[in-house]
Amino acid sequence: MMNSNSEAALIKVFVQGDNGVGKTSLINQYVNKRINSRYILTIGADYASRKLQIDDKLVCLQIWDTPGHESCQSLGKGFYKGADCCVLVYDVSVMKSFESLKTWHLDFLQQLDPAEPEAFPFIVVGNKVDVDRGQSRVVTEESAREWCKWNGMLHFETSAKYDINLDEAFFCVAQEAIKFAAVKSDQDSVRGWESESESESESGSESEQSE
Repeated sequence: MMNSNSEAALIKVFVQGDNGVGKTSLINQYVNKRINSRYILTIGADYASRKLQIDDKLVCLQIWDTPGHESCQSLGKGFYKGADCCVLVYDVSVMKSFESLKTWHLDFLQQLDPAEPEAFPFIVVGNKVDVDRGQSRVVTEESAREWCKWNGMLHFETSAKYDINLDEAFFCVAQEAIKFAAVKSDQDSVRGWESESESESESGSESEQSE
């Protein structure tokens, strides 16, 4: 949930995808401007934070790095409470990682269980565009964009290793999270007003009956 404090509005973001797609490297490069050249399997979950300015808002992206599929499911529904956005990552040189996005998408919604699933923001990131100078690519940008368009998601291609397009992708994450929070806030206000109206109506009916 996006909360405001004296310093910045907190945006809780989850990064998900198959093992080896570069989730940890994406986060480390974006937040710390460095990556580990050795692959280390993520155990459990951890997060890193970075502040940025979105128009007149100062926000703090709390970016959660999650493990592979089976371990991710074991985290439980409470772990995802308050999520504002989800980043789905695949490796452009591994078709299976792209095909898994559908499962990651559905599983995340099942764990979070938002009131309006179709409104929750997802950003899709095709990572490792630098590998073999693109010669190993099997997922075309066109096919990925088509899938994202069909599923109502925005798409970016990145290189965590060379810090390509990361700022743009996470800036978009922050923007979409802010939009979602604003819409959700408006809906909550409407629901609150409707509840008050119903209570007043019921109270009025009871008063009339007592007379």
